[in-house]
Amino acid sequence: MSAVLALVYGVVSINNHLLLRTTGYDLGIFEQAVRAYAEGRAPVSELRGPGFVLLGDHFHPILATLAPVYRLFPSAVTLLVAQALLLAVSAIPVTRMAVRRFGTAFGACVGLAYGLSWGLLATVDFDFHEIVFAVPLLAFALERLVLERWTATVCWAAPLVLVKEEMPLTVAAIGAYLVLKGQRRLGAGVIAFGLVSFAVIVLAVIPAFAPDSTYGQGHNLGDGGPLQLLADAPARLVSPPVKLVTVLALLAPTAFLAVLSPLALLALPTLLWRFMSLNESHWGIEHHYSAILMPIAYIAFVHAMAAHAPRLRAEAVMRWRKAVAVVCALSAAFGLFTVLHGREWTGTERIDAARELMALIPDGATVAASNPLAPQLTATHTVQLFPSYQGNPVDAEWIIVDNWYNRWPSDPAQQELELLTLKATGYRVVRESHDYVLLQR
Repeated sequence: MSAVLALVYGVVSINNHLLLRTTGYDLGIFEQAVRAYAEGRAPVSELRGPGFVLLGDHFHPILATLAPVYRLFPSAVTLLVAQALLLAVSAIPVTRMAVRRFGTAFGACVGLAYGLSWGLLATVDFDFHEIVFAVPLLAFALERLVLERWTATVCWAAPLVLVKEEMPLTVAAIGAYLVLKGQRRLGAGVIAFGLVSFAVIVLAVIPAFAPDSTYGQGHNLGDGGPLQLLADAPARLVSPPVKLVTVLALLAPTAFLAVLSPLALLALPTLLWRFMSLNESHWGIEHHYSAILMPIAYIAFVHAMAAHAPRLRAEAVMRWRKAVAVVCALSAAFGLFTVLHGREWTGTERIDAARELMALIPDGATVAASNPLAPQLTATHTVQLFPSYQGNPVDAEWIIVDNWYNRWPSDPAQQELELLTLKATGYRVVRESHDYVLLQR
């Protein structure tokens, strides 16, 4: 199951990259960080700004584990393959739990539904993100938790604090679960480890690397202070309705049975920070934000079924399994359909033209590139973002622009004006083709 899923994930994400559907924000940024680690440097991302150390934005030192592989295979594809493998490996504990409890056929159905769940496929379909390290770690930790192998649980959960700054809160939630299961001393230690790690990372480590010595992502919670945040919490958690849609989408693929397991409570830290955020992209089912919720939902689902099945008659259990298997199959089919529907698998003349222009830029040169072109260059060039963003100037030797301007990071009219200004102030057009333009200073 894991091998098949790795193949599916890899084909989808690498196809995206070959057809210029990946972006500088975020694949290019993460490749710059991993490339820096591989070269023995601090994880600087020029796409985020001149000399910007990425640990001043988010805390993800676990990315350094990719450095040895990247040194052998320096390409954005290396990150995409690593992502595919990490997500696919997480299917092992989920499927194994289901097989152990309910047999091979039903277990395989659950594993496939998990592997093709919308949260994982949305992650695969959107660049690369550090959170994919958390998915297998959490899946194996939860499997150990169900088996009441407490020490193994902690060993799998502890590295989560190295993945991203909010993950220590999930570690603390695992500690709370251990306390509820009677492991008071161990659970209290895990809670303390999680909360202290969170405080140190957010209040000390990230500000130490940030240009303004603050935790910049904190602005997503607003500027009113803790008391105002607490007062706003009820309204923020339930509005707008897209947040309810996210919760329903999380539970529906398990026929809502996941809520019958206390393991489902481990999703609360992630849901709380996302729904309290003022950033609308955190609320819905798009992007990568729901990846770590998938192992929680599906392992809680298997745990709940295993706990409640003995209370039912054999005939009722059989009908229950069949109904749930149908729900799982429909969930998997829906996930696969959303990713594959309308997808193109072959290149175009326009893509070929873009590659021809990028090939004219010498390796090692400094390049300012449009967002979809940036990750095509980050392995061999120093890459900035065109247009200027967050006050970072465009001063590269080379500039390559996709004139089919996206609305991000600025309005198309503003991007066109900036390009015209650069042409008039020291840059000459080297070549234009299929609405791409290459300039040199």
